[in-house]
Amino acid sequence: MDGTLLNIGFGNTVVASRIVAILTPSSAPMKRLKEDAKQGKRLIDATQGRRTRSIIITDSNHVILSATQAETISHRFVTGFEFKEEK
Repeated sequence: MDGTLLNIGFGNTVVASRIVAILTPSSAPMKRLKEDAKQGKRLIDATQGRRTRSIIITDSNHVILSATQAETISHRFVTGFEFKEEK
């Protein structure tokens, strides 16, 4: 199993291979997803009190809130795997 860590901001990391989706939080379905995860005790708030700028869904069905833009995390995700494949 690949243990590559992905920086999601402010010292927080997630195992990259466990990520299913990286989304923006602004739509109504994302707000419902966040609320459902909170009620199901599957919500992880990694914003450290900052505004939520991305939502990360994992293969364990956890929902992680990050204060880093979804585009930034997606770029780190893609370039991290491209770098690893070049080795």
